[in-house]
Amino acid sequence: MGWYYTGVKAPSPLRPIPAPTFRSELLGDLEWRGLLANVSDPADADRHFLEPGRLAYIGFDPTADSLHVGSLLGLVVLRRIQRAGHRPVLLIGGGTGLIGDPSGKSGERALNPEAEVAGAAVRLKLQVQRFLDFDGGPRGALLVNNYDWLGKMEVISFLRDVGKHFPLGGMLAKESVRARMGRTDAGISFTEFSYQVLQAYDFLRLFQDRGCRVQLGGSDQWGNITAGIELIRRVTGEQAFGMTHPLVTKGDGTKFGKTEAGTVWLDAEKTSPYEMYQFWLNTPDADVVQYLGYFTFLGRDEVLDLTDTVAKTPEAREAQRVLARQVTALVHGEATMQEAEAIGVAMFGGDVASLGPAQLEQVCRAIPTSELAPAEVAAMTVVDLLVRVGAVESKGEARKLLAGGGITLNGKRLTGEIEAMSAAPALHGRFWIVRKGRRSYFGGRLVGPGSVSLR
Repeated sequence: MGWYYTGVKAPSPLRPIPAPTFRSELLGDLEWRGLLANVSDPADADRHFLEPGRLAYIGFDPTADSLHVGSLLGLVVLRRIQRAGHRPVLLIGGGTGLIGDPSGKSGERALNPEAEVAGAAVRLKLQVQRFLDFDGGPRGALLVNNYDWLGKMEVISFLRDVGKHFPLGGMLAKESVRARMGRTDAGISFTEFSYQVLQAYDFLRLFQDRGCRVQLGGSDQWGNITAGIELIRRVTGEQAFGMTHPLVTKGDGTKFGKTEAGTVWLDAEKTSPYEMYQFWLNTPDADVVQYLGYFTFLGRDEVLDLTDTVAKTPEAREAQRVLARQVTALVHGEATMQEAEAIGVAMFGGDVASLGPAQLEQVCRAIPTSELAPAEVAAMTVVDLLVRVGAVESKGEARKLLAGGGITLNGKRLTGEIEAMSAAPALHGRFWIVRKGRRSYFGGRLVGPGSVSLR
């Protein structure tokens, strides 16, 4: 089996778009965007995608009740497959999620209860449907759950019919296994060792049941994908293909998809649309062009225009705004994206008082926020509030900032040593939004009797 590594990154001012390696629309598009890390038998794979209606699948294990932005690239690749005239297959790993993929992990995963995995699979099924068209037809997306076949398999038949096709030497040679085998503090159990066999069997079942010849995933899945290709060859004598996209990285070395508040989830209840918008808006200049190629459906000329903007006027942050709009609209819809953008404009323009209760809830989820009881607030001064919400470390620091006009409370700049809370009544009876200096925000939210959370 051949393989191919492009090494192509998204366009930059220093690197013009190269001549395409592939003739098919899909692989050509993925190539210029830098979304091809490995392709098995690239010439044959290219010919395969010259015919419309080809099936290609990606699997997602339900290890949590929501996907996160680290999973978003796989969903975007499936959407590109559908836009190029092919048929995406999204596999929910209701079976493999009970085992745990060792790829990229330094230690054994905790096994989740079966009911928890099943519930997460149901929620993921609902979540992914907004990204693809499942309405049928030659391009209609398919949604499958591997628990439908893995949950029915018997041990003896699985070992005889599937396990015999996996030479132990090849399994031990997989990077995800070798990395763990060499550790004295954390090895790998037979349970996780068998994961690649289960994923390979998924590929075989989709090939036999649906005629799917292509599996996609992140570059850390290459070993598992090639195991499936080899299993199909051994069992059927037929050719299948694997493609991987690069794992998303950040130029500063920090983990993609993580903020000070934690993981950026696709579920609006776990990460608000405003938080999602701000995550992409805060993309560093060094990463924004690559992310435009990865996560948006902008064409080459549009990406190159924004590349020039980053090079010439980075302070404008136009590329970041386009990225934030495009991705937030993709995840949450156009209207929700516009509301998230409006919240940002109000916050940084000092017009926080114009925001409604639901919008202020989103703000409080995005900034350090303290919950305040009514009795506690009744005994407070503004100085106390600043200390309580974490804007300052001491009352002395609070008084100094107030005297210098360094505090804005609910959109109103406070001047002088204001002590009475009556000088800054809560927005909608519940919220205090503190701005210290130009960009540091803190929140106070009234909870308890007489207060109703909108989350």
